[in-house]
Amino acid sequence: MAKVLAYLGPPGTFTEAAAIRYDGSAQLMPLMSIFAVGAAVRSGMAQEGMVPIENSLEGSVNDTLDLLINERALCLRYELAMPIEHCLLVRPGTKAADIQAVYSHPQALGQCRSFIERCFPKAQVIAAMSTVAAVEEVKSSSGISAAIAPERAAHLHGMEILARGIQESPNNMTRFVVLSTQDHPPTGEDKTSLCFSFADDKAGLLYSVMGEFALRGINLTKVESRPTKESLGRYIFLVDLEGHREDPLVKEALNGVGKMVSNLRLFGSYPRWRTSLTNQ
Repeated sequence: MAKVLAYLGPPGTFTEAAAIRYDGSAQLMPLMSIFAVGAAVRSGMAQEGMVPIENSLEGSVNDTLDLLINERALCLRYELAMPIEHCLLVRPGTKAADIQAVYSHPQALGQCRSFIERCFPKAQVIAAMSTVAAVEEVKSSSGISAAIAPERAAHLHGMEILARGIQESPNNMTRFVVLSTQDHPPTGEDKTSLCFSFADDKAGLLYSVMGEFALRGINLTKVESRPTKESLGRYIFLVDLEGHREDPLVKEALNGVGKMVSNLRLFGSYPRWRTSLTNQ
């Protein structure tokens, strides 16, 4: 029986394309939110789940970070990055000059902000649950509108493409991660993701934690913070580092960090994606 791979749907999204690239033989299960994908994996309804975690223009996907922080049954098992090309889709016969509203997912709207402001300064900008949901909104809307979505969505829904490559940067990339209940065994080319927080707020805490990695020559590929949502001014720190949690130096560093923080959560270790592979 084919593995069930849940993903942030519906069909035609960039996340579906990432899921197909990751495992073209899997039985795909489109779901309408990142939290639904997490629930499917946690419950066993799907063996794995594909969700976006970071975009090169808009930064981190907060729903994915919140899911990882709060759902301890989930781990990261794999990552991949894909170039993102946005298209402007309309009902066949629609003229650009008549467009009154532009629909898309908030991340896509942000990635195409300059195009919208230049070409449709008077159009209403409306957020949708996904890029494909935006296409469905345009199809059912009584007004003259457009959707920002992948090219595949045009073919699936019988839409016309008015413009291609409308994102602000030609280097627009999205990083996707595979959720599972177990992370990946060591490969020798790995990455580990984690989060931690402090019980107290005093000088030097974060510096000391970073020192555990620096002293062992462990490269940190990403460091950011998220509000704890418990009180103003309290944060959770999220870190990606090179190496597997079972590597001796990484294990030493994590043991040291664990003694300094009030909460340490490992999201998992997984094969490190090489950006150059995206063009192969």
